[in-house]
Amino acid sequence: MKRIVTIQDISCVGKCSLTVALPIISAMGVETAVVPTAVLSTHTAFKDFTFRDLTEDITAIAEHWKKEAIDFDAIYTGYLGSFEQLELVSRFMDDFKTRDNIIFIDPVMADNGKLYTGFTQEFADRMATLCRKADVIVPNLTEASFMLGIPYPGEDYDEAYIKELLIRLSELGAHKVVLTGVSFDKKLLGTMSYNTDTKQYFSYFRERIPVNFHGTGDVFSSCCLGALMKGYSLEDSLKIAVDYTVNSIQRSVDNPSHRWYGVDFESALPSLIKRLEKC
Repeated sequence: MKRIVTIQDISCVGKCSLTVALPIISAMGVETAVVPTAVLSTHTAFKDFTFRDLTEDITAIAEHWKKEAIDFDAIYTGYLGSFEQLELVSRFMDDFKTRDNIIFIDPVMADNGKLYTGFTQEFADRMATLCRKADVIVPNLTEASFMLGIPYPGEDYDEAYIKELLIRLSELGAHKVVLTGVSFDKKLLGTMSYNTDTKQYFSYFRERIPVNFHGTGDVFSSCCLGALMKGYSLEDSLKIAVDYTVNSIQRSVDNPSHRWYGVDFESALPSLIKRLEKC
């Protein structure tokens, strides 16, 4: 069985970060170790949430694992909340990177043309530096724009622009670059990628569901990595992840009693597992 480690925060209530990554990747048949960077009572869309920073525990966890000779088939990072965490995670990658494993970075820090509260352009620049160590990066269009230090295009772009953006992102160092939230048609939404080894682009789109839910990026990234660990190509992994994310959103829309703070990814897991079994 493959084993990955994911480094990100955990919201005790809220379908995002570790409360998404751990169940999805585990259900896909991949052992999932975690390094929680912070514990929140809920995610930040709630009011008056509690927060405990666990930055000082990252090095101790890594040192213990090194003594136990624990290794991983992938290192997966999501939301990292400070410059110190970026530095510690960079060291973690140096310690646990091998010839055969992969580093998968979701540079969670921005959306809809704006950085999340507390982040700056300097933080985006440092995130871009961390991405140099990755094998696969999966930014959205906003995160890509900030990491490259260019204006956010909104919806005013075409396929040629996205291809050029992917090339520029690949120059940060990752072999495989994925852009999420891409659309060339108002009725469709999906992803486009570039593989520096094959020089090939790939895109996959599904019907756009006109709603917004917290944590769908985490659902997508976790599913994509899980599929990669099951031996799927990046292209097939992206298809699986897009389809699973859309399924989770649609189930939420169809369920009048769904939780407002995230999608019903749990009810979509059986169909995901069946798909993996058939392939």
